[in-house]
Amino acid sequence: MPEPESVGSAVEPEMSEASGAEPDEPEAPQPEPLLVPREGVPEVSSSRSEISRAAEFLASGAGPFAVDAERASGFRYSNRAYLVQIRRAGAGTVLIDPVSHGGDPVAVMAPVAEVLATDEWVLHAADQDLPCLAEIGMRPTTLYDTELAGRLANFDRVNLAAMVQRLLGLKLTKGHGAADWSKRPLPHDWLNYAALDVEVLGELRDAIAATLEEQGKTDWVRQEFEFLRTFEGSPTRRDRWRRTSGIHKVRDPRTLAAVRELWTTRDEIARRRDIAPGRILPDSAIINAATVNPESVEKLTELPVFGGAKQRRSAQIWVEALARARVTTDPPSTSEPSNGPPPASRWARRKPEAAVRLEAARSGLSELAQQVSVPVENLLSPETVRRLCWDWEASDDAAAAVEAFLRDSTARQWQRELTAPVLTDALSAPTTVD
Repeated sequence: MPEPESVGSAVEPEMSEASGAEPDEPEAPQPEPLLVPREGVPEVSSSRSEISRAAEFLASGAGPFAVDAERASGFRYSNRAYLVQIRRAGAGTVLIDPVSHGGDPVAVMAPVAEVLATDEWVLHAADQDLPCLAEIGMRPTTLYDTELAGRLANFDRVNLAAMVQRLLGLKLTKGHGAADWSKRPLPHDWLNYAALDVEVLGELRDAIAATLEEQGKTDWVRQEFEFLRTFEGSPTRRDRWRRTSGIHKVRDPRTLAAVRELWTTRDEIARRRDIAPGRILPDSAIINAATVNPESVEKLTELPVFGGAKQRRSAQIWVEALARARVTTDPPSTSEPSNGPPPASRWARRKPEAAVRLEAARSGLSELAQQVSVPVENLLSPETVRRLCWDWEASDDAAAAVEAFLRDSTARQWQRELTAPVLTDALSAPTTVD
């Protein structure tokens, strides 16, 4: 919106219609603030009996369930749900504490899970919440993800507040999503924020579904939602310690061994105490200690971070970890084990014909993405494209080979139908290398 004229500025005379000037665009209406839930903030259900009553309350409503969960990422090691919010037409909103009842969470949450199995779940960014909900025995039988729907509608902003404002004309204020939701009791304003997260999720689902229907993408999103609902994540990386921030500065195997030992020790402590690893020891301190490699508590506590009172109490643990690294018989390699193609920036030197294929594939997919108005990364996984172009071998039936590769890579039917012809053309073109 343009800045207002200052008091002393010259004002241009109004242009008449005869002058040919375009009339000013009408200002977009201001969104209506959504500050509190319609029925107020519900009490938190935390005991077995309260959770059972919440299930009965939800069963009295009708239609889909708007579902959300709050975790304590950055505070806790686990990714567990510390609050579950559910809303249903005709019933309203329930807030459930799935950790404070003192029993088996799956058993205690079973009445809720049974009710929720009777209709569709509506979530925003479902991939973030489904794992922690599955931990307490809650799994959808059908699913609608409003964030993913927004991506396939080619919205430039797909966070919940942006989509609610765009489609419903309501303004959700920033809240406490990054807060420590393991805190008890939960403050009232946090609960207000949590309840608002599901307040209009059902209306948002209907609005974005109508947009996708107009765009002819209803079946595409149906396939995406089913894939997301049934997706089982890949096994955890074996060398997660290699993701330590600043590890690119480490060049020799012995120092890498020290990073690995310090990281593993920290991870064991964090897991046991259910505290985020970075709150036990920051990555920067791991890299510093591994590089300096002090052999005594006195030398270690001279380093930044380790000199504080909190770290002094644990100093012997870190010194022992460094000592184990010095005598290890299997120091790690300075290069991470390969798990797919190298970075594309290296292809021109290592496999130039693959670089030509990748450029052609990316160009074709980018043009297709513009045509169908879908972000290219949602049209087909960039990793799938890279693997196909790197591993490609000429075939008598290129179309069948591309189709088989995409199917094995779990590309959905709508993705295969759109992208297979483009990729077949790109891979079949001559790979002339300058």
